[in-house]
Amino acid sequence: MEILDAYDLTGSLRDAAELAGCSHHTVKRYVTARDQAGTPPQGPAKRAQVIDAYLDKVEEWVDRSKGKVRADMVHAKLVWLGYTGSERTTRRAVADVKAAYRIGHRRVHRPWITEPGMWLQYDYGDGPLVDGVKTVLFVAWVAWSRFRVVLPLRDKTLPSVFAALDVTFRRIGGVPTYVLTDNEKTVTVEHIAGIPVRNPQLVEWARHYAVTVHTCVPADPASKGGTEASVKLAKADLVPTSVNLRDAYASFADLEAACLAFCDLVNTRPHRITRRPPADMLAEEKLRLHPVAATPFTVAFGTTRQVPVNTPMVAFEAGQYSVPHELMGATVWVRVHGRGADEQVIITHVSDTGPVEVARHTRATPGTPKLDDQHFPDLPATALDRTPRAKNAGEADFLALGEGARLWLTEAAAAGTTKMRVKMAAAVELAKLFTPADVDWALGHAAVHGRFAEADLASILDHHRSRPHPERQHASEDRSLTQGTQSWAGYGQPEGVSS
Repeated sequence: MEILDAYDLTGSLRDAAELAGCSHHTVKRYVTARDQAGTPPQGPAKRAQVIDAYLDKVEEWVDRSKGKVRADMVHAKLVWLGYTGSERTTRRAVADVKAAYRIGHRRVHRPWITEPGMWLQYDYGDGPLVDGVKTVLFVAWVAWSRFRVVLPLRDKTLPSVFAALDVTFRRIGGVPTYVLTDNEKTVTVEHIAGIPVRNPQLVEWARHYAVTVHTCVPADPASKGGTEASVKLAKADLVPTSVNLRDAYASFADLEAACLAFCDLVNTRPHRITRRPPADMLAEEKLRLHPVAATPFTVAFGTTRQVPVNTPMVAFEAGQYSVPHELMGATVWVRVHGRGADEQVIITHVSDTGPVEVARHTRATPGTPKLDDQHFPDLPATALDRTPRAKNAGEADFLALGEGARLWLTEAAAAGTTKMRVKMAAAVELAKLFTPADVDWALGHAAVHGRFAEADLASILDHHRSRPHPERQHASEDRSLTQGTQSWAGYGQPEGVSS
């Protein structure tokens, strides 16, 4: 532009060359190009190269390899064909051919204009370690409102995924028309002629929530870029690294709290595209969402277990766990929640009124079941715990004396006492001469001290009647039997000196 400006000013090729600092031949070439083509020449003219005769072959190799072939391999092949140029020239030529190939085969992304209430995408990301065990981040993304839901999972099994989707639907306040995800085995069993074959349990789940599940093309994450970006953002914030300076999680509950805080952060600030907080847009999108099923899909509660008809216990992963005895013979669902020290086994029963959590235990070890005393009724007496129960009138009269009589019966029977029925009848007769309370007190003392002879009870009663009652004796405030210290007051003092 400086050359043309100098020529327009002077009208002389030599004067313009002197002002622009170049040759007058250069000025002439630029002026001629402008006058003929309307634009000045773009860069130097292309000159012939040694590799020009082999460019067709280079283009063929780049096209066959879909733009992946290396320049050193191309150079080696060209040498075999008689090429005498340098490897540097080959690299430049291969780079130009690859650039042209990418332009012709570049994927063009058209903006996805979504409708409210239509699409929800979900995907997984590698979560942080909790107590040395790796977790999974479940990330769901509502397409129109850009609302995100992040939940930590123990694994990617069907119960965990279905439970996470149920929580997601209830958190966003409805069910969209379509759900888009990857081709996991929990979703797609196989592909036949490019058509995905759905998992039968997923079909039942979709029918329960009245939603249609679609999967993206295999190995094509760009077809669900919204959730892919959400996974990347969640991992960058929630997984402890040297970049975000986040400390390791002490428990699974801490990870759940961190995920909830992350969702509150990203859903309440304005989105880069919509310039509105996703939470505000979700409030509008809820009007287009379908209602959530009143009861979650049963697979979301875990694996099924049949409670035995005579023992309220279920076996799950090499451990045994108790359930309320009213559920004997019923079907329950068992799943695991949390990781490490917070790991819990949750047992759910689905009744006519809906699902109810009936038990929650910590992890059991093989041979050591987890029991809850409230799950069992009052047990009958065992060999180690016998309770006296009257079988006839004589036994009833004796046991009616009180707890002392029950204790005497238990201890006397354990000691092998003879003529127990005669002694029990004698105790009932003595209750008529004394008071039942005195006889019960004497029987208790006899049991404690092991006195089960025939005359022991009467002897205890006579001694109890003759001696003053301890509760009627009071220690004097000015007299005591405790030895004083006055005699020790002169210890260590010279004779004749007293304190």
